[in-house]
Amino acid sequence: MFPCSPDGARATRQRRPLAAHAHARARDRSGHLARGAGWDGALGSRAGPAPVRGGGPPRDGRPGVRRERGAGRHAGLDRIGRLDAGAGTVEVEAGIEWPALIGGLAARQVGAERPLTIAQKQTGADRLTIGGAVAANAHGRGLAMRPFVADVESLAIVDAEGEVRTASRRQDAELFRLAVGGYGLFGVVASVTLRLVPRRKVERLVSLERVEDLMGAFSRRVGEGCLYGDFQFAIDESLPNFLRQGILACYRPVSPRTPLPARPRELSRQDWRGLVELAHTDRRRAFQRYAEHYLATAGQVYWSDTHQLGVYLDDYHRALDRRLRARVPASEVITELFVPRAALPDFMAEAAVELRRRGVVVIYGTVRLIERDGETLLEWAREPYACIVFNLHTEHSPQGIAATSGAMRSLIALALRRGGAYYLTYHRWASAAQVEAAYPQMREFLRRKAERDPAGLFQSEWYRHHVGLLGPSRTPRVEERRARRYA
Repeated sequence: MFPCSPDGARATRQRRPLAAHAHARARDRSGHLARGAGWDGALGSRAGPAPVRGGGPPRDGRPGVRRERGAGRHAGLDRIGRLDAGAGTVEVEAGIEWPALIGGLAARQVGAERPLTIAQKQTGADRLTIGGAVAANAHGRGLAMRPFVADVESLAIVDAEGEVRTASRRQDAELFRLAVGGYGLFGVVASVTLRLVPRRKVERLVSLERVEDLMGAFSRRVGEGCLYGDFQFAIDESLPNFLRQGILACYRPVSPRTPLPARPRELSRQDWRGLVELAHTDRRRAFQRYAEHYLATAGQVYWSDTHQLGVYLDDYHRALDRRLRARVPASEVITELFVPRAALPDFMAEAAVELRRRGVVVIYGTVRLIERDGETLLEWAREPYACIVFNLHTEHSPQGIAATSGAMRSLIALALRRGGAYYLTYHRWASAAQVEAAYPQMREFLRRKAERDPAGLFQSEWYRHHVGLLGPSRTPRVEERRARRYA
């Protein structure tokens, strides 16, 4: 059970997970939760299955829609528990967000000879929960890292029967394999015991690279000891370097005595607003400015954890639409594709042709590396892949959404033809055939869900979509009527 500070009373230590436990056990005869005041705050005031969302990246393929509120939000579960320096682990409540976790770990270890910190986090946004990272089996910019499952020692999870269960590689290993990357469908994660790594100072190494040479450049940086890195590619579809050239920034450990810059060169929020606007109006200049900034920061020193944090401009597109007098409001929709590393140049060349042909605009894109998962049931990293992220400009109109959804399916097809896959998290525009080709274990995943939660307590739009796409997963005595009822 989740511990707090050493002097805290046992009853205080357990109050939040036990509150979730008690409410989950308090069912009425229909199998629904008999919600108390605390549970209402998480579930909202409606009957039916508990909607789940992990506080991770948005999973809705439609821009501007309401995202579900529910148990997966981990409201209030945001404390840091016991830090075990010897084991290199810390237990945290699943609702804690990355900045609070990184800052809290640093504050706990002031003066420590070898402070510990997180290994990786999602990039692009910071106000995401640890529970969300577990649900989506997320990844960051590690050069030789597996998905987030590698950083999870164990979970405390409230299952569909209202029982608080510990899941790890040694205890209830099947639940662990299902819950990490299980999109919140197997219970409410109350706390997570994370594996930590030494907190280090790292130096940024920057170079201009071509996609044809990128895997070799990544390999050289790994050989030089770099721990993190990614590649931002050119986004102007009118130029020959579209998706073919970019900035590679990698991070190599340096001596702990190396001073941090008193006034680091960094992009302000206003700088980011300017870059975002240029990406919509003059993509050639946007990439030039971005490249110039990164090249100017070569050699700058950062902490290995805080360098993974960044600026995110909330609701930036509303202000941008007003400034540009857009006739139709718009936003960027993310997709992430995975291809065998040797196939990256060919994939990017075909992707450039396809995006130009469709007239779909890329606002931002990056390439990262991932190692094989090998643990979760719904694994997306089946081998060491190159990960390609596209942010596609999408107008909120039938034509705009049709253009982006068609481009998404086309990009998925390009990845699948090369033995790759796509990330399930960001949108629901893959066809049924594409889902099954990328995730041949999806039907087994849905069957396990039906077995462990026959009443359909934990649900989401994502889950109902895939049940509707592939058909209910039937096992003896299990019927998923609820999934159809709430679709």
